[in-house]
Amino acid sequence: MRILVVSDIHANWAALREMPESVDRVLFLGDLVDYGPDPRPCFDWVRDHKAVGVRGNHDNAVAFRVGCGCAPAMRDAAEETRGLMWDLLDPADLDTLGALPLAADVTLGGVRFHLVHATPSDPLYTYLRPDQERRWADEIELVDADVILVGHTHLPMVMRVGKKVVVNPGSVGQPRDGDPRAAFAIVEDGEPRLERVTYDVEETVEALASRALTSRTVGSLSRVLRSGGRVGPDEERKRVREG
Repeated sequence: MRILVVSDIHANWAALREMPESVDRVLFLGDLVDYGPDPRPCFDWVRDHKAVGVRGNHDNAVAFRVGCGCAPAMRDAAEETRGLMWDLLDPADLDTLGALPLAADVTLGGVRFHLVHATPSDPLYTYLRPDQERRWADEIELVDADVILVGHTHLPMVMRVGKKVVVNPGSVGQPRDGDPRAAFAIVEDGEPRLERVTYDVEETVEALASRALTSRTVGSLSRVLRSGGRVGPDEERKRVREG
């Protein structure tokens, strides 16, 4: 069985449409919205692929009109693009986002998957990096699953902890590991692997510029998209809670 795992789409249709189609199922780990210019086709893609999905912190913020809990460095862009999400999505879409569960369990091809956006103990906000192995081991100790799927950090990883595997596919729509290509994961016959695909970043940048957004927000988001989120050490230290 070939399973596509996507996370952190962030309304980036140019990136999402490059995802492979030759898959049996799609698993979605949250954050369909904010930061990007085109939530409508992204929303339709997730629905049309009958994806099993969970709610991310940005989905939660858009659906319930609350804060996203993201880092100060990204907060202004998140809040400004959130208004764009409300303009481009209808009330039924917001209800659908709000109805996404915080966690989901599904068995596919004999493999038990546990889906959550951030961490099992805090599905929306806790930011754990790939190098925090001990904390990840604590997080998944009581999770009854073979593969734990997470997003939120925009940092791809495959971490084996005993007989369990933690997989973060990275971000489709706003990578932050220094590689601007769209990130995703494929789980084939129970084995996960991280994948990347090139997409037209400038199409997304131009779409952002065409929206009713300030030049500051367009500039800041464009730099993240073009660089794959590469930042200097001062800004990196500010990213205590990011997403």
